[in-house]
Amino acid sequence: MTRRIVLALLALTATVLIAAVLPLAFNAAAHERDAFINDAAATARSVAALAEEPLGDHISDSALNAALTAAARQHDELLVLDAQGNVVASQGVPREAWRQLAAEAAERGAPATELTKDRVIAVETVWNDGKFNGEPLGTVVLERPTAPLNQNIEDLWLYLALLASGAMAAAVGIAIYFARWVNRPLAGLDSAAKQIADGDLSARARTRSGPPEVRRMAATFNMMAGRLETLVHGHRAMLADASHQLRTPLTALRLRLDLLAADSPPTAAAELAGAQEEVARLSRLVDGLLATARAESAAERVVPINLIPAVAERVAAWQPVADAHGVKLVTENPGDGENRPRVSLGVGHLEQMLDNLLDNAIEALSDRGGRVTVTVANSDAGATLTVADDGPGMTPQERSRAFLRFSTGSQNGTGLGLAIVQRLVTSNGGTVRLEDTPGGGLTVVLEFPGTALHDGTSSG
Repeated sequence: MTRRIVLALLALTATVLIAAVLPLAFNAAAHERDAFINDAAATARSVAALAEEPLGDHISDSALNAALTAAARQHDELLVLDAQGNVVASQGVPREAWRQLAAEAAERGAPATELTKDRVIAVETVWNDGKFNGEPLGTVVLERPTAPLNQNIEDLWLYLALLASGAMAAAVGIAIYFARWVNRPLAGLDSAAKQIADGDLSARARTRSGPPEVRRMAATFNMMAGRLETLVHGHRAMLADASHQLRTPLTALRLRLDLLAADSPPTAAAELAGAQEEVARLSRLVDGLLATARAESAAERVVPINLIPAVAERVAAWQPVADAHGVKLVTENPGDGENRPRVSLGVGHLEQMLDNLLDNAIEALSDRGGRVTVTVANSDAGATLTVADDGPGMTPQERSRAFLRFSTGSQNGTGLGLAIVQRLVTSNGGTVRLEDTPGGGLTVVLEFPGTALHDGTSSG
Protein backbone atom coordinates (compact mmCIF):
# COMPACT_ATOMS: atom_id res chain seq x y z
CA MET A 1 0.00 0.00 0.00
CA THR A 2 2.88 2.39 0.79
CA ARG A 3 4.29 1.96 -2.70
CA ARG A 4 0.93 2.64 -4.34
CA ILE A 5 0.39 5.82 -2.30
CA VAL A 6 3.93 7.04 -3.05
CA LEU A 7 3.51 6.39 -6.78
CA ALA A 8 0.12 8.10 -6.86
CA LEU A 9 1.38 11.23 -5.08
CA LEU A 10 4.52 11.30 -7.25
CA ALA A 11 2.37 11.11 -10.38
CA LEU A 12 0.17 13.95 -9.09
CA THR A 13 3.18 16.11 -8.19
CA ALA A 14 4.84 15.44 -11.55
CA THR A 15 1.63 16.36 -13.36
CA VAL A 16 1.38 19.64 -11.48
CA LEU A 17 5.04 20.45 -12.14
CA ILE A 18 4.73 19.68 -15.85
CA ALA A 19 1.48 21.61 -16.22
CA ALA A 20 2.48 24.68 -14.20
CA VAL A 21 6.25 24.94 -13.74
CA LEU A 22 7.42 24.09 -17.26
CA PRO A 23 5.34 26.84 -18.97
CA LEU A 24 6.54 29.27 -16.32
CA ALA A 25 10.15 28.26 -16.97
CA PHE A 26 9.83 28.70 -20.73
CA ASN A 27 8.20 32.11 -20.25
CA ALA A 28 10.94 33.17 -17.84
CA ALA A 29 13.65 32.07 -20.28
CA ALA A 30 11.95 33.96 -23.13
CA HIS A 31 11.69 37.04 -20.93
CA GLU A 32 15.43 36.82 -20.17
CA ARG A 33 16.23 36.65 -23.88
CA ASP A 34 13.97 39.60 -24.71
CA ALA A 35 15.46 41.67 -21.89
CA PHE A 36 18.99 40.86 -23.07
CA ILE A 37 18.19 41.80 -26.69
CA ASN A 38 16.44 45.01 -25.60
CA ASP A 39 19.40 45.97 -23.44
CA ALA A 40 21.79 45.48 -26.37
CA ALA A 41 19.50 47.52 -28.66
CA ALA A 42 19.26 50.29 -26.03
CA THR A 43 23.05 50.42 -25.76
CA ALA A 44 23.35 50.64 -29.56
CA ARG A 45 20.75 53.43 -29.57
CA SER A 46 22.68 55.35 -26.91
CA VAL A 47 25.92 55.04 -28.88
CA ALA A 48 24.11 56.21 -32.04
CA ALA A 49 22.96 59.34 -30.20
CA LEU A 50 26.51 59.99 -29.08
CA ALA A 51 27.89 59.41 -32.60
CA GLU A 52 25.54 61.93 -34.29
CA GLU A 53 27.74 64.98 -33.64
CA PRO A 54 31.08 63.37 -34.52
CA LEU A 55 29.66 61.94 -37.74
CA GLY A 56 27.91 65.18 -38.69
CA ASP A 57 30.85 67.53 -37.88
CA HIS A 58 33.64 64.99 -38.54
CA ILE A 59 35.27 65.66 -35.19
CA SER A 60 36.16 63.38 -32.34
CA ASP A 61 34.01 63.35 -29.25
CA SER A 62 34.99 62.37 -25.74
CA ALA A 63 31.51 60.97 -24.98
CA LEU A 64 31.80 58.53 -27.86
CA ASN A 65 35.23 57.47 -26.67
CA ALA A 66 33.79 56.86 -23.21
CA ALA A 67 31.07 54.71 -24.78
CA LEU A 68 33.73 52.67 -26.55
CA THR A 69 35.59 52.22 -23.27
CA ALA A 70 32.39 51.09 -21.54
CA ALA A 71 31.77 48.64 -24.36
CA ALA A 72 35.22 47.18 -23.83
CA ARG A 73 34.45 46.61 -20.16
CA GLN A 74 31.29 44.67 -21.12
CA HIS A 75 33.16 42.66 -23.76
CA ASP A 76 31.02 44.22 -26.50
CA GLU A 77 32.20 44.46 -30.10
CA LEU A 78 31.32 47.97 -31.33
CA LEU A 79 31.63 49.70 -34.71
CA VAL A 80 30.69 53.24 -35.70
CA LEU A 81 30.45 53.64 -39.47
CA ASP A 82 29.92 56.74 -41.58
CA ALA A 83 27.42 57.02 -44.43
CA GLN A 84 29.93 55.48 -46.86
CA GLY A 85 30.53 52.48 -44.60
CA ASN A 86 33.95 53.53 -43.39
CA VAL A 87 34.87 52.75 -39.80
CA VAL A 88 35.00 55.93 -37.74
CA ALA A 89 35.43 54.31 -34.33
CA SER A 90 35.64 50.74 -33.17
CA GLN A 91 35.98 48.47 -30.17
CA GLY A 92 36.90 44.96 -31.17
CA VAL A 93 36.04 43.38 -34.47
CA PRO A 94 32.44 42.21 -34.93
CA ARG A 95 31.81 39.18 -37.12
CA GLU A 96 30.89 39.56 -40.75
CA ALA A 97 27.24 38.67 -40.05
CA TRP A 98 26.57 42.29 -39.07
CA ARG A 99 26.91 43.55 -42.66
CA GLN A 100 23.74 41.81 -43.89
CA LEU A 101 21.87 42.95 -40.79
CA ALA A 102 23.09 46.56 -41.33
CA ALA A 103 21.91 46.45 -44.95
CA GLU A 104 18.47 45.28 -43.79
CA ALA A 105 18.32 48.08 -41.20
CA ALA A 106 19.31 50.71 -43.76
CA GLU A 107 16.76 49.39 -46.23
CA ARG A 108 13.93 49.44 -43.67
CA GLY A 109 15.16 52.63 -42.03
CA ALA A 110 14.69 51.06 -38.64
CA PRO A 111 16.87 49.34 -35.98
CA ALA A 112 17.54 45.63 -36.39
CA THR A 113 18.57 42.89 -33.93
CA GLU A 114 19.54 39.25 -34.30
CA LEU A 115 20.14 36.62 -31.63
CA THR A 116 22.47 33.71 -32.32
CA LYS A 117 23.67 30.89 -30.13
CA ASP A 118 26.62 32.80 -28.67
CA ARG A 119 25.91 36.51 -29.33
CA VAL A 120 23.35 39.18 -30.07
CA ILE A 121 23.81 41.77 -32.85
CA ALA A 122 22.11 45.17 -32.70
CA VAL A 123 22.27 47.65 -35.60
CA GLU A 124 21.16 51.29 -35.16
CA THR A 125 21.14 53.98 -37.88
CA VAL A 126 22.52 57.40 -36.97
CA TRP A 127 20.20 60.17 -38.24
CA ASN A 128 20.87 63.85 -38.50
CA ASP A 129 19.30 65.66 -35.52
CA GLY A 130 17.78 62.35 -34.45
CA LYS A 131 15.12 62.60 -37.15
CA PHE A 132 14.19 59.68 -39.39
CA ASN A 133 14.37 61.68 -42.63
CA GLY A 134 16.93 62.61 -45.15
CA GLU A 135 20.19 60.80 -45.50
CA PRO A 136 21.57 58.80 -42.56
CA LEU A 137 24.86 59.96 -41.10
CA GLY A 138 26.10 56.47 -40.38
CA THR A 139 25.52 53.18 -38.61
CA VAL A 140 26.31 51.74 -35.15
CA VAL A 141 26.87 47.99 -34.89
CA LEU A 142 26.91 46.39 -31.44
CA GLU A 143 27.77 42.70 -30.94
CA ARG A 144 27.38 41.39 -27.39
CA PRO A 145 28.28 37.84 -26.18
CA THR A 146 25.35 35.84 -24.83
CA ALA A 147 27.42 34.03 -22.18
CA PRO A 148 25.72 35.99 -19.34
CA LEU A 149 22.30 35.27 -20.86
CA ASN A 150 23.04 31.56 -21.24
CA GLN A 151 24.35 31.44 -17.67
CA ASN A 152 21.21 33.11 -16.34
CA ILE A 153 18.98 30.65 -18.21
CA GLU A 154 21.03 27.68 -16.98
CA ASP A 155 20.77 29.00 -13.43
CA LEU A 156 17.01 29.35 -13.91
CA TRP A 157 16.64 25.75 -15.11
CA LEU A 158 18.91 24.50 -12.33
CA TYR A 159 16.83 26.34 -9.75
CA LEU A 160 13.61 24.91 -11.20
CA ALA A 161 15.15 21.41 -11.33
CA LEU A 162 16.15 21.69 -7.67
CA LEU A 163 12.68 23.03 -6.87
CA ALA A 164 11.05 20.11 -8.71
CA SER A 165 13.36 17.60 -7.00
CA GLY A 166 12.52 19.12 -3.65
CA ALA A 167 8.82 18.94 -4.44
CA MET A 168 9.13 15.29 -5.50
CA ALA A 169 11.17 14.45 -2.38
CA ALA A 170 8.60 16.23 -0.22
CA ALA A 171 5.83 14.29 -1.98
CA VAL A 172 7.64 11.02 -1.27
CA GLY A 173 8.16 11.96 2.36
CA ILE A 174 4.54 13.02 2.83
CA ALA A 175 3.29 9.88 1.05
CA ILE A 176 5.46 7.60 3.18
CA TYR A 177 4.38 9.39 6.35
CA PHE A 178 0.68 9.13 5.60
CA ALA A 179 1.01 5.57 4.25
CA ARG A 180 2.72 4.48 7.44
CA TRP A 181 0.21 6.43 9.48
CA VAL A 182 -2.53 4.35 7.88
CA ASN A 183 -0.60 1.12 7.35
CA ARG A 184 0.95 0.74 10.81
CA PRO A 185 -2.37 0.32 12.68
CA LEU A 186 -3.64 -1.95 9.89
CA ALA A 187 -0.52 -4.09 10.20
CA GLY A 188 -1.09 -4.23 13.97
CA LEU A 189 -4.70 -5.22 13.37
CA ASP A 190 -3.58 -7.95 10.97
CA SER A 191 -1.00 -9.20 13.50
CA ALA A 192 -3.61 -9.28 16.28
CA ALA A 193 -6.02 -11.20 14.04
CA LYS A 194 -3.30 -13.72 13.20
CA GLN A 195 -2.44 -14.15 16.90
CA ILE A 196 -6.09 -14.85 17.66
CA ALA A 197 -6.23 -17.31 14.74
CA ASP A 198 -3.16 -19.05 16.22
CA GLY A 199 -4.88 -19.42 19.58
CA ASP A 200 -3.77 -16.33 21.53
CA LEU A 201 -7.19 -14.97 22.41
CA SER A 202 -5.69 -12.22 24.60
CA ALA A 203 -4.21 -10.38 21.59
CA ARG A 204 -5.56 -6.89 20.98
CA ALA A 205 -5.02 -4.19 18.35
CA ARG A 206 -3.75 -0.70 19.18
CA THR A 207 -6.42 2.00 19.09
CA ARG A 208 -4.30 5.13 19.62
CA SER A 209 -2.79 5.58 16.16
CA GLY A 210 -3.98 5.97 12.60
CA PRO A 211 -6.99 7.70 11.06
CA PRO A 212 -10.24 7.85 13.06
CA GLU A 213 -11.84 5.20 10.83
CA VAL A 214 -8.98 2.76 11.50
CA ARG A 215 -9.07 3.50 15.23
CA ARG A 216 -12.80 2.79 15.29
CA MET A 217 -12.23 -0.45 13.39
CA ALA A 218 -9.50 -1.46 15.86
CA ALA A 219 -11.81 -0.70 18.79
CA THR A 220 -14.57 -2.79 17.20
CA PHE A 221 -12.08 -5.60 16.57
CA ASN A 222 -10.97 -5.51 20.22
CA MET A 223 -14.60 -5.65 21.33
CA MET A 224 -15.17 -8.66 19.10
CA ALA A 225 -11.95 -10.31 20.34
CA GLY A 226 -12.98 -9.75 23.96
CA ARG A 227 -16.38 -11.31 23.43
CA LEU A 228 -14.81 -14.20 21.52
CA GLU A 229 -12.32 -14.76 24.35
CA THR A 230 -15.12 -14.77 26.91
CA LEU A 231 -17.18 -17.16 24.80
CA VAL A 232 -14.32 -19.58 24.13
CA HIS A 233 -13.13 -19.55 27.71
CA GLY A 234 -16.67 -20.19 28.89
CA HIS A 235 -17.02 -22.97 26.34
CA ARG A 236 -13.76 -24.54 27.45
CA ALA A 237 -14.75 -24.27 31.09
CA MET A 238 -18.04 -25.95 30.24
CA LEU A 239 -16.15 -28.72 28.45
CA ALA A 240 -13.88 -29.26 31.43
CA ASP A 241 -16.84 -29.37 33.80
CA ALA A 242 -18.79 -31.69 31.52
CA SER A 243 -15.76 -33.98 31.16
CA HIS A 244 -15.37 -34.22 34.90
CA GLN A 245 -19.08 -34.56 35.65
CA LEU A 246 -19.74 -37.20 32.98
CA ARG A 247 -16.59 -39.30 33.21
CA THR A 248 -16.72 -39.75 36.96
CA PRO A 249 -20.20 -41.38 37.18
CA LEU A 250 -19.53 -43.45 34.06
CA THR A 251 -16.32 -44.79 35.59
CA ALA A 252 -18.11 -45.58 38.85
CA LEU A 253 -20.93 -47.29 36.94
CA ARG A 254 -18.46 -49.42 35.01
CA LEU A 255 -16.69 -50.48 38.24
CA ARG A 256 -20.00 -51.44 39.81
CA LEU A 257 -20.97 -53.47 36.77
CA ASP A 258 -17.59 -55.19 36.80
CA LEU A 259 -18.06 -56.15 40.46
CA LEU A 260 -21.56 -57.42 39.80
CA ALA A 261 -20.44 -59.43 36.78
CA ALA A 262 -17.72 -61.16 38.82
CA ASP A 263 -20.21 -62.60 41.32
CA SER A 264 -23.28 -63.02 39.11
CA PRO A 265 -24.72 -66.29 37.80
CA PRO A 266 -24.39 -67.03 34.07
CA THR A 267 -27.90 -65.87 33.28
CA ALA A 268 -27.28 -62.42 34.83
CA ALA A 269 -23.72 -62.18 33.52
CA ALA A 270 -24.97 -61.96 29.94
CA GLU A 271 -27.22 -59.04 30.83
CA LEU A 272 -24.41 -57.35 32.75
CA ALA A 273 -22.09 -57.80 29.76
CA GLY A 274 -24.64 -56.02 27.61
CA ALA A 275 -24.84 -53.23 30.16
CA GLN A 276 -21.05 -52.96 30.20
CA GLU A 277 -21.04 -52.64 26.42
CA GLU A 278 -23.62 -49.85 26.63
CA VAL A 279 -21.54 -48.06 29.27
CA ALA A 280 -18.47 -48.39 27.04
CA ARG A 281 -20.47 -47.07 24.12
CA LEU A 282 -21.70 -44.16 26.24
CA SER A 283 -18.08 -43.41 27.24
CA ARG A 284 -17.07 -43.35 23.61
CA LEU A 285 -20.02 -41.10 22.86
CA VAL A 286 -18.95 -38.62 25.57
CA ASP A 287 -15.36 -38.68 24.30
CA GLY A 288 -16.59 -38.06 20.76
CA LEU A 289 -18.79 -35.17 21.84
CA LEU A 290 -15.90 -33.54 23.67
CA ALA A 291 -13.58 -34.06 20.70
CA THR A 292 -16.17 -32.51 18.38
CA ALA A 293 -16.61 -29.49 20.62
CA ARG A 294 -12.86 -29.01 20.85
CA ALA A 295 -12.58 -29.21 17.08
CA GLU A 296 -15.22 -26.49 16.78
CA SER A 297 -13.81 -24.10 19.35
CA ALA A 298 -10.09 -24.64 19.64
CA ALA A 299 -7.82 -22.30 17.71
CA GLU A 300 -4.35 -23.79 17.96
CA ARG A 301 -0.91 -22.87 16.71
CA VAL A 302 -0.34 -24.12 13.17
CA VAL A 303 2.86 -25.90 12.15
CA PRO A 304 4.17 -26.98 8.72
CA ILE A 305 3.72 -30.71 8.15
CA ASN A 306 5.23 -33.04 5.56
CA LEU A 307 2.24 -35.26 4.82
CA ILE A 308 4.03 -38.37 3.57
CA PRO A 309 5.99 -39.27 6.74
CA ALA A 310 3.15 -38.07 8.99
CA VAL A 311 0.62 -40.30 7.21
CA ALA A 312 3.07 -43.23 7.20
CA GLU A 313 3.44 -42.94 10.97
CA ARG A 314 -0.31 -43.10 11.60
CA VAL A 315 -0.80 -45.97 9.14
CA ALA A 316 1.94 -47.90 10.95
CA ALA A 317 0.22 -47.22 14.29
CA TRP A 318 -3.10 -48.60 12.96
CA GLN A 319 -1.55 -51.59 11.19
CA PRO A 320 -1.96 -54.01 14.16
CA VAL A 321 -5.64 -53.03 14.48
CA ALA A 322 -6.17 -53.59 10.77
CA ASP A 323 -4.41 -56.97 10.91
CA ALA A 324 -6.60 -58.04 13.82
CA HIS A 325 -9.71 -57.33 11.69
CA GLY A 326 -8.34 -58.85 8.52
CA VAL A 327 -8.02 -55.46 6.79
CA LYS A 328 -5.08 -54.56 4.57
CA LEU A 329 -3.71 -50.99 4.93
CA VAL A 330 -1.97 -49.53 1.87
CA THR A 331 -0.37 -46.11 1.30
CA GLU A 332 0.19 -44.50 -2.09
CA ASN A 333 2.31 -41.38 -2.60
CA PRO A 334 2.47 -40.38 -6.29
CA GLY A 335 5.11 -37.85 -7.32
CA ASP A 336 8.81 -37.48 -6.70
CA GLY A 337 10.50 -37.03 -3.35
CA GLU A 338 11.67 -33.48 -4.12
CA ASN A 339 8.10 -32.14 -4.32
CA ARG A 340 6.52 -33.62 -1.24
CA PRO A 341 3.13 -32.25 -0.18
CA ARG A 342 3.44 -29.78 2.71
CA VAL A 343 0.59 -28.17 4.60
CA SER A 344 0.15 -26.07 7.74
CA LEU A 345 -2.24 -27.56 10.31
CA GLY A 346 -3.02 -27.21 13.98
CA VAL A 347 -0.89 -29.27 16.31
CA GLY A 348 -2.31 -32.82 16.51
CA HIS A 349 -5.12 -32.16 13.99
CA LEU A 350 -3.76 -34.46 11.28
CA GLU A 351 -3.45 -37.33 13.76
CA GLN A 352 -7.05 -36.85 14.93
CA MET A 353 -8.37 -36.77 11.36
CA LEU A 354 -6.46 -39.88 10.30
CA ASP A 355 -7.38 -41.76 13.47
CA ASN A 356 -11.08 -41.13 12.91
CA LEU A 357 -10.96 -41.97 9.19
CA LEU A 358 -8.94 -45.17 9.67
CA ASP A 359 -11.11 -46.20 12.61
CA ASN A 360 -14.26 -45.74 10.50
CA ALA A 361 -12.80 -47.57 7.51
CA ILE A 362 -11.55 -50.53 9.55
CA GLU A 363 -14.85 -50.68 11.42
CA ALA A 364 -16.75 -50.81 8.09
CA LEU A 365 -14.60 -53.77 6.96
CA SER A 366 -14.35 -55.58 10.31
CA ASP A 367 -16.95 -58.26 9.42
CA ARG A 368 -15.79 -58.92 5.88
CA GLY A 369 -12.16 -57.92 5.53
CA GLY A 370 -10.93 -55.74 2.70
CA ARG A 371 -8.53 -53.03 1.77
CA VAL A 372 -8.04 -49.42 2.90
CA THR A 373 -5.88 -47.18 0.71
CA VAL A 374 -4.43 -43.90 1.98
CA THR A 375 -3.19 -41.59 -0.80
CA VAL A 376 -1.23 -38.33 -0.49
CA ALA A 377 -0.74 -36.07 -3.51
CA ASN A 378 -0.08 -32.45 -4.48
CA SER A 379 -2.95 -30.32 -5.76
CA ASP A 380 -3.38 -26.85 -7.27
CA ALA A 381 -4.44 -25.44 -3.90
CA GLY A 382 -1.95 -27.36 -1.74
CA ALA A 383 -2.28 -31.06 -0.97
CA THR A 384 -4.90 -33.82 -1.07
CA LEU A 385 -5.29 -36.70 1.40
CA THR A 386 -7.59 -39.56 0.39
CA VAL A 387 -8.77 -42.52 2.47
CA ALA A 388 -10.62 -45.12 0.37
CA ASP A 389 -12.10 -48.47 1.45
CA ASP A 390 -13.89 -51.21 -0.46
CA GLY A 391 -16.58 -51.71 2.15
CA PRO A 392 -20.35 -51.31 1.85
CA GLY A 393 -20.08 -47.55 1.21
CA MET A 394 -22.91 -45.05 1.69
CA THR A 395 -26.03 -44.17 -0.20
CA PRO A 396 -26.39 -40.58 -1.51
CA GLN A 397 -28.83 -39.84 1.32
CA GLU A 398 -26.35 -41.13 3.92
CA ARG A 399 -23.51 -39.13 2.41
CA SER A 400 -25.60 -35.93 2.58
CA ARG A 401 -25.97 -36.40 6.35
CA ALA A 402 -22.59 -37.99 7.08
CA PHE A 403 -21.05 -34.88 8.66
CA LEU A 404 -23.91 -34.38 11.13
CA ARG A 405 -23.50 -35.57 14.70
CA PHE A 406 -24.87 -39.03 15.50
CA SER A 407 -25.49 -39.83 11.84
CA THR A 408 -24.15 -43.40 11.68
CA GLY A 409 -25.66 -44.46 8.34
CA SER A 410 -25.18 -48.16 7.66
CA GLN A 411 -22.03 -48.33 9.78
CA ASN A 412 -21.63 -48.98 13.49
CA GLY A 413 -20.21 -46.35 15.89
CA THR A 414 -21.23 -43.10 17.48
CA GLY A 415 -21.66 -41.17 14.26
CA LEU A 416 -19.16 -38.52 15.38
CA GLY A 417 -16.00 -39.51 13.48
CA LEU A 418 -16.78 -37.74 10.21
CA ALA A 419 -18.24 -34.77 12.09
CA ILE A 420 -14.95 -34.37 13.95
CA VAL A 421 -12.96 -34.70 10.72
CA GLN A 422 -15.14 -32.15 8.93
CA ARG A 423 -14.74 -29.55 11.68
CA LEU A 424 -10.98 -30.07 11.98
CA VAL A 425 -10.52 -29.76 8.21
CA THR A 426 -12.60 -26.58 7.90
CA SER A 427 -10.89 -25.00 10.93
CA ASN A 428 -7.61 -25.35 9.01
CA GLY A 429 -8.99 -23.77 5.83
CA GLY A 430 -9.53 -27.04 3.96
CA THR A 431 -12.48 -28.96 2.53
CA VAL A 432 -13.74 -32.52 2.80
CA ARG A 433 -16.06 -34.51 0.53
CA LEU A 434 -17.30 -38.08 0.20
CA GLU A 435 -17.18 -40.11 -3.01
CA ASP A 436 -17.89 -43.66 -4.12
CA THR A 437 -14.87 -45.92 -4.39
CA PRO A 438 -14.63 -47.50 -7.85
CA GLY A 439 -15.88 -51.07 -7.47
CA GLY A 440 -17.71 -50.25 -4.22
CA GLY A 441 -16.88 -48.58 -0.95
CA LEU A 442 -16.42 -45.08 0.42
CA THR A 443 -13.70 -42.55 -0.39
CA VAL A 444 -13.05 -39.55 1.86
CA VAL A 445 -11.13 -36.73 0.13
CA LEU A 446 -9.46 -34.04 2.25
CA GLU A 447 -8.04 -30.97 0.49
CA PHE A 448 -5.71 -28.64 2.39
CA PRO A 449 -4.26 -25.25 1.43
CA GLY A 450 -0.49 -25.06 1.08
CA THR A 451 1.85 -23.51 3.63
CA ALA A 452 1.71 -20.16 1.71
CA LEU A 453 -1.71 -19.37 3.20
CA HIS A 454 -0.28 -19.39 6.74
CA ASP A 455 3.05 -17.86 5.78
CA GLY A 456 1.30 -14.72 4.43
CA THR A 457 2.60 -15.17 0.87
CA SER A 458 0.93 -15.67 -2.43
CA SER A 459 1.94 -16.35 -5.97
CA GLY A 460 0.31 -13.16 -7.32
